[in-house]
Amino acid sequence: MREIVGQTPATSADVGRRAAARAETRLLIDGELTSATDGEEFANFSPATGASLGVTAAAGPRDMLRAIEAARRAFDETGWSTDRALRRRCLGQLQQGLEDEKQEFADELVAEVGCPAMTLRNAQLDWPLAESLRYPARLIDEFEWERTLPGGGLFGERNVRTVVQEPVGVVAAICPSNFPVEVILNKLGPALAAGNTVVLKPDPNTPWNATRIGRIIAERTDIPPGVVNIVPTPSNDVASLLATDPRVDMISFTGSTAVGRRLMRLGAETMKRTFLELGGKSALIVLEDADPVTALRSAVGVCVHAGQACAATSRMLVHRSAFGDMVAGVASAFDAVPVGDPASPDTLVGPVITATQQERVLDACTRATVDGARLVTGGGSVESLPAELAGGHYVQPTVFVCEDPDLAIAQEEIFGPVLVMIPFDDDQAAIRIANNSAYGLAGAVLSASADRAMAVARRVRTGSIGVNGGMFYGADAPFGGYKNSGVGRQCGLEGFGQYLETKTIGSRIRIPRQH
Repeated sequence: MREIVGQTPATSADVGRRAAARAETRLLIDGELTSATDGEEFANFSPATGASLGVTAAAGPRDMLRAIEAARRAFDETGWSTDRALRRRCLGQLQQGLEDEKQEFADELVAEVGCPAMTLRNAQLDWPLAESLRYPARLIDEFEWERTLPGGGLFGERNVRTVVQEPVGVVAAICPSNFPVEVILNKLGPALAAGNTVVLKPDPNTPWNATRIGRIIAERTDIPPGVVNIVPTPSNDVASLLATDPRVDMISFTGSTAVGRRLMRLGAETMKRTFLELGGKSALIVLEDADPVTALRSAVGVCVHAGQACAATSRMLVHRSAFGDMVAGVASAFDAVPVGDPASPDTLVGPVITATQQERVLDACTRATVDGARLVTGGGSVESLPAELAGGHYVQPTVFVCEDPDLAIAQEEIFGPVLVMIPFDDDQAAIRIANNSAYGLAGAVLSASADRAMAVARRVRTGSIGVNGGMFYGADAPFGGYKNSGVGRQCGLEGFGQYLETKTIGSRIRIPRQH
């Protein structure tokens, strides 16, 4: 992504200083950029260095309730929910504002997310910036908002039945730290295009990209006050108000399965619609006739952004006849993966988001060896780093061999650069192991036979799957999971429909009697 960060200084410390100088740190509530009511702030830390980048306003209970009230009022009392032309114009204005500040978003993603600069070319920035607002904006004109059902009626009278799609109402959008711009835009785009109002809570570890979007909305668009509210907070109690307040109609959450379950329980009391895009432990199935070079390249994919991707194929299932050679090849590839400063254009593995997450990953690796998995390479923190990165949260690219697919390391989402390799004997066994998971978010199959790979892919219980390197991502492609990987879909027509209610209207038309 040299065209975006070509002038970026060489270190994360320099990028962090530049991001801090341009950061928006205020809340957006009812159209106003504002400090927190009680004046509270919280620190934003660099995962690459461990140093504080700066502060952000910390929404308290009064701020959150004021944001919910503003969103409720904007939905109930303005024309936002019915004025499609206004929504189309505003999304176009927001799109232009985002593009004008693309460099600032790039700096913030490297600084506060710790994502390697090379990932800005794809799902971190370029892809969502190109599609995530434009696709739902097109749907404003193309979507079938109403349809008429034929037939019906009794006694010489006919019912005309009209099915109408209407916005849900107030949407609580709760976003994670790993791909914040991508997730935020893929929530805001369809929610706003469908006519909803939004209270958006970014992850407290990565608030600045969201607050920047808030400033662009306030200063560069005609979005009415209250339609979008941005309320970062480090307090789980404050965030929980979004799930319990009856004025909120829907929860749209991307994050861990544990938090998703909690939000579903909290929202059940007021029967909130709930969209959850949660964790994964996805399988990469390598059949015995697969190209080994493609398989190695796919295995290294779990290292991108230090494995902090819910769709990462962190289980690699390899046919036993090729297993030994593949383990050796993957270990060599992992040992050669560039680990270091995410500001460097050559880095593939940057830091994990927090010291707590680093500890979780390392603890999982320790437990895996105790449980009987064989550590092939990695498994510890990274020691050979420059002094300015000494406070960062780095984990070595790690490979385990696991004969028992029921071990915790093969079942639990690690969210780090950790790959578990598991042998299988035939296609049936590969499918059985792939489906032996509480999750079902993504996956991949590799084979010299497209038909064979497709047959295996169709039997894996997962929301998205790639065949021979095929890419399923896109603003027009529904994404979400089976089982503990979530409820509902993001993106595509299915994702757009998450933000709509359905109303059926029957009207009686009297037909003149024939004599």
